[in-house]
Amino acid sequence: MTPANFQQLANFIWSVADLLRGPYRPPQYERVMLPLTVLRRFDAVLALTKETVLKRYDTLKDKDPQLVERVLNELAKDEDGTPLGFHNHSQLDFRKLKGDPDNIGRHLVDYINGFSENIRKIFERFEFEKEIEKLEEANRLYQVVAQFAEIDLHPRRVDNITMGLVFEDLIRRFNEAANETAGDHFTPREVIRLMVNLLLEPDTQVLTQQGKIVTICDPACGTGGMLAESQNWLRAHNEEATVKVYGQDYNPRSYAVAASDLLIKGHRDSRIDYGNTLTNDQFPDMRFDYLLANPPFGVDWKGEKKEIDRWPNFRGYSGKLPRVNDGALLFLIHMIAKFQPWQKGNRDQPGSRIAIVFNGSPLFTGGAGSGESEIRRWIIEHDWLEAIVALPEQMFYNTGIGTFIWVLSNRKEKHRKGKIQLIDARERWTPMKRSLGNKRRWLDQTVIDEITREHGALTVSKTSKIFDNADFGYRRVTILRPLRLRFQLTQEAKEHYLDTCPELLDAVLAVEEALGAEPYYDWNKVWDKVQKIVKNMPDDVEGWANGAKGTAQKKAFRDAFTKVDPEAEPVIAKHHKIESLDIAALFPGQTRPDELAPDELQALLGMKANGKGKVIEYEADSALKDFENIPLKEDVVSYVRREVLPYVADAWIDRMSLDEQDGGIGKVGCEINFNREFFQYQPPRPLAEIDAELAHVEKRIMDLLREVTE
Repeated sequence: MTPANFQQLANFIWSVADLLRGPYRPPQYERVMLPLTVLRRFDAVLALTKETVLKRYDTLKDKDPQLVERVLNELAKDEDGTPLGFHNHSQLDFRKLKGDPDNIGRHLVDYINGFSENIRKIFERFEFEKEIEKLEEANRLYQVVAQFAEIDLHPRRVDNITMGLVFEDLIRRFNEAANETAGDHFTPREVIRLMVNLLLEPDTQVLTQQGKIVTICDPACGTGGMLAESQNWLRAHNEEATVKVYGQDYNPRSYAVAASDLLIKGHRDSRIDYGNTLTNDQFPDMRFDYLLANPPFGVDWKGEKKEIDRWPNFRGYSGKLPRVNDGALLFLIHMIAKFQPWQKGNRDQPGSRIAIVFNGSPLFTGGAGSGESEIRRWIIEHDWLEAIVALPEQMFYNTGIGTFIWVLSNRKEKHRKGKIQLIDARERWTPMKRSLGNKRRWLDQTVIDEITREHGALTVSKTSKIFDNADFGYRRVTILRPLRLRFQLTQEAKEHYLDTCPELLDAVLAVEEALGAEPYYDWNKVWDKVQKIVKNMPDDVEGWANGAKGTAQKKAFRDAFTKVDPEAEPVIAKHHKIESLDIAALFPGQTRPDELAPDELQALLGMKANGKGKVIEYEADSALKDFENIPLKEDVVSYVRREVLPYVADAWIDRMSLDEQDGGIGKVGCEINFNREFFQYQPPRPLAEIDAELAHVEKRIMDLLREVTE
């Protein structure tokens, strides 16, 4: 059987699953069918040297188990005489299992226990003994095993490449049958093909060289689909290439499937390991040429946080980490840590490429200074982000949300340096004839090829745009507005104030006599009058208008007798001499004329010249505080003058927000907003057209009502 006609064999194995109907629901068939397919393949592969292994086992079975493992793994060989790296020392095989239906359950367990330790670990993760018990209770075990005994999976008939294709096809079918749970362990195949194209196509010239050795890693490999598709691409472009794949997953059954797939294909230099990628990296000292992954969307890393917080950094990244309810970016940091070092012209430092699938959250979640923003900034400032492709919604089995493929590299081509490409493929989908869970759309090969070409050619079009790295950075600047207070000495306010400060009754009465009960819209003038009034009061009262005691009393007095009113005059905080203002120190690096115009004073400082050689600084109203995300490429003052002052003329920049970090330019954030970059304005329809449509609908409704009532 050749790779071209593997489908017949896959269809037959798939048909055997009908025997499970009853004790199993279709989404559960894979619990039995995948382990048995693996067993039958191993049984066929080991048949050539089975007798040799059994004879040697009889002489070694009382020896050290590790010695036995090592010797027998070397004795079990394929048709080329190459050690397989695993063995089975049980007297049983599928032919003998079929010949003893009364003891099928016990014998099948014994047969599995006769495998070498590496195979037993895989079947422990399959938890296959539970399924054997369930099948035996349902009186289905012998029927299924007997059917598998009739399938010829011997390497002379089914080579490793074909067997790998069969197993991949079964994995895909069973995962698609599972619908809503498939997305946890299986990425749609067309998405993987697009990822692999984006990852490998730019290096086609290098990857097709004779004798090429390639290492590929998926740190969240699930059932191994991405690794398998990468191998398929490389085999199609270079049959002579040596491909070493490495994967890790935290789901026991997914790990077992992926590890089995690797052994079925005969990859002895590759590894699939079990463990938590975030806290228990199984490849701590390894670097890879290519990395790709589809980490869980919105994965909670609360369970890992306590351990990670004890580390001096996370995989070499010492910045702020993302929120605990979404650790997707932690997987990307982990993958970046696996970059091969890069130096132009140095074959020992070839650099690496990454492709990873995210939902929308890692693009824009978190404001400036948050963990997500800081990670994005770290990536972009290192010029690692090469491209992002927006995929259609409803592409995945367990979610209908939009998804994005990120492509990163530490060896960007010269024409990509300092650039980021965004490709919008959200509308380039084909509807499925039958939905699979939440998956109702797919990408046909034509679209995959189009996107691959757009990426490779750095195309500029309606669906592909090129940006500078700095285009995605912004300064988070605080915008303030003045406090405006209306003063009025009402009876209610007076009673409330005197309840807390009864000793100031005479002062309050004096102010009331001088100012009356009408409202005043300039607190600054009111306070000047109040100070003059209390200066004529006894010494024990005069103190509250000046000094430390006066500051507290002023606040209490103002809180009691004023209310915010947008019609009132701004409250003055301080007076400054113009020559004492060091504007350059306050706003380093900002573009402005040597002499500030009045509106620039307002925008920069919240100050106003009083015409007497001084400027007035206003007090800010905390309730009116707002924020502006100002692009890094723009001058802060120019932006505020253009985008803020025309709408709120009394606003100004809080210079404290510019002093927070980064040399006085303000808190810097990074976000990538596809909607903003690809938004196309659609003008509303003319009102006359809408009115005519409404009139038509109303007429139809009335006609229908008449038909009912007449």
